[in-house]
Amino acid sequence: MSDEMKIGAYICNGCGISERLDSAQLEMTATRDGKAALCKQHDFLCSEAGVKMIQDDIDNEGVNHLVIAACSRRAKTDAFNFDNVALSRANLREGVIWVRPDTDEMRETTQEMADDYIRMACAEAKYMKIPQASGEQSVNKNILIAGGGVAGMTAALEASKAGYPCTIVEKTGQLGGATAKLYKKIPTKAPYADPQDTGVAEMIAAVEADSNITVHLNSTLTNTAGAPGRFKADISTESGSTETKDFGAIVQASGFTPYDASNLPEFSYGKNKDVVTQMELEALAVEAKGAAIKRPSDGKEVQSVLFIQCAGQRSKKEGHLQHCSGYCCSASIKQAMYFKDQNPDIDTTVLYTDLRTPGAGGENFYRSGQKKGVIFTKGIASEVVDGANPTVKFKDLILDDDIDLEVDMVVLATGMVANAGQPTRAELTVMDDEDKAAEKANEEVEIRVDVESILNLDYRQGKDVPHMANGFADSHFICFPYETQRTGIYTAGPTRRPMDTQQAMDDAMGAAMKAIAAAENSGLGKAAHPRVADLSFPSFRAEGCTQCKRCTVECPFGAINETDDGYPMFNESRCRRCGTCMGACPVRVISFENYSIDTVGQQLKAVDIPDEFDEKPRILVLACENDAYPALDMAAQNKLEYSAFTRIIPVRCLGSVSLSWITDSLNSGFDGIMLMGCPSGDDYQCHFVKGSLMAQERMQKVGDTLESLSLEKERVQTFEISITDIHKVPQIINDMAETIEKIGMSPFKF
Repeated sequence: MSDEMKIGAYICNGCGISERLDSAQLEMTATRDGKAALCKQHDFLCSEAGVKMIQDDIDNEGVNHLVIAACSRRAKTDAFNFDNVALSRANLREGVIWVRPDTDEMRETTQEMADDYIRMACAEAKYMKIPQASGEQSVNKNILIAGGGVAGMTAALEASKAGYPCTIVEKTGQLGGATAKLYKKIPTKAPYADPQDTGVAEMIAAVEADSNITVHLNSTLTNTAGAPGRFKADISTESGSTETKDFGAIVQASGFTPYDASNLPEFSYGKNKDVVTQMELEALAVEAKGAAIKRPSDGKEVQSVLFIQCAGQRSKKEGHLQHCSGYCCSASIKQAMYFKDQNPDIDTTVLYTDLRTPGAGGENFYRSGQKKGVIFTKGIASEVVDGANPTVKFKDLILDDDIDLEVDMVVLATGMVANAGQPTRAELTVMDDEDKAAEKANEEVEIRVDVESILNLDYRQGKDVPHMANGFADSHFICFPYETQRTGIYTAGPTRRPMDTQQAMDDAMGAAMKAIAAAENSGLGKAAHPRVADLSFPSFRAEGCTQCKRCTVECPFGAINETDDGYPMFNESRCRRCGTCMGACPVRVISFENYSIDTVGQQLKAVDIPDEFDEKPRILVLACENDAYPALDMAAQNKLEYSAFTRIIPVRCLGSVSLSWITDSLNSGFDGIMLMGCPSGDDYQCHFVKGSLMAQERMQKVGDTLESLSLEKERVQTFEISITDIHKVPQIINDMAETIEKIGMSPFKF
């Protein structure tokens, strides 16, 4: 293929596009303004015939830069998947005809939108390069699994079935984790009526019999370094010996520790032997082997038992767990059945505020407990009074009465504390010049925590994966389960979020698949997530680099270090192609082959800006491709209209937004600029962790600049958009249009 750039533009007439737009004018815009070497139309561009037409031009006409003017760039990605070309998409369906009224008076502005998107797509294609693998990549199919509980064993067995060798590192002397200590587990099969065997023994036997799985007991990870495809881990035993192995990806399935009930003196734990935790009751049930459970104080067979739910959890009291551990209610029902199945006459009471039994059979299991005579009482326990028999004081929330109930045994549902390792320090989001010394000092700060490190990562960001709210290992369980801020390292089971045994096993399957994908993609030089298969990779122009280290500090994934000379050194397999480094660079020397300062900057310059006398303002929307852009697409699918004066450019992350795009937009005559990113905070939805937060901080500087230019701050606004905000996004666009109408056109148009 020739190295000479040749742009081919292809316009789809399907889905009503040709009925609403002048396709001949779009073709002229592509060739005249967009400088496309050739331009063709097709009734259904995504059809077999349409795709073949494009492929023929690639093979025979030397087309190597494509402009697809059709539907959203999120649609028909499989159809428009061509090798060794640069591809740009002009969104004429969701971005134009589906958000504009089909009336004669609106036809002019609708056509203007479409023409602009053709110009923008051509401009983007012109400044894109064809991504090529760097040659840095290597293939390693070995998967490291930290933790030998049911989650870790499941991950190993599933990966092994797929042909990937696994190594389990377990700190104790046996496999099975917490589940191995259970008498029975919550049922996972219909009719969900009775507790069932844990199946741990069979799982351990399967692991030990699998030649593809290596197990290290009484061992820990004392050092883990590298990146996807080339992790290197030191596995150390209690005896002091250390073995170093290479891995392609890592699954952290380190489980949980039960909450320390000694933090609950009001319940007489530690004072009265007959006040026990759920895990301690499991030990008593295992000891009983199906016979009568005996209480610890005197060996008496239990005739009455009360379960206190949410003991030390779902509470904002200092030292308590704020979260719901999810499994505790079902576990109490299961344990109440231990007693009822042995002797139906035993009094079993579950004291709850909200009874939660998630899962397919949760409701059936609850009703089975009712049928067996388990009493469910809605109330709040305030105290357990010590005595020969403990007495529970609680408020009955149904009867609105204070109750004192004497029982043989009290069981505390205490919840889960994740074995997630050390919480790493918060990374600086935006580093000003005066922060450089502080940043260096922060690197040297010793983290003092009581939590044992799991992975002992040799990373500048810390020894373990960062934590989200409540101390669980980093992973937004809705937006990107299993993924962490450390590329190629995935979490599974209760270290990720509270869950029961079956949920942990299901979770581990997903983590194993993610780990396999990361190992394979690293061998191809492709991004693991969320831009899966992206071959592009950041590069920089050394002669312009000021060695400010902002890219190094702001990278959410530790994908950038420094050379001995102080220049950035990019790690391909850790990089997720978010572009945060590009947005952080004050001198604009960092770029990707298919995403750069120019690919966006030239798009906004390609927009036809009417003068002030036309009374047609222009509003630029820089929309995150992960949440905001899908929300815009879904708004279009629901035929929710927004201003025809809007021009949308998807960006990989708001963290990638360069301030130069803002200044260039204002200088070009845009009247307003909207930045749409993902929600931030503890429940962040940003695929790149802090994109919205960084954009907000950077835009504060823009606000000061606007004031100095006598421009209203309202002209540049930042919004947090969830993928489900399909009604919100059109409204805020229309609100922005109204704001521009009130404050007037940009004086830069004059």
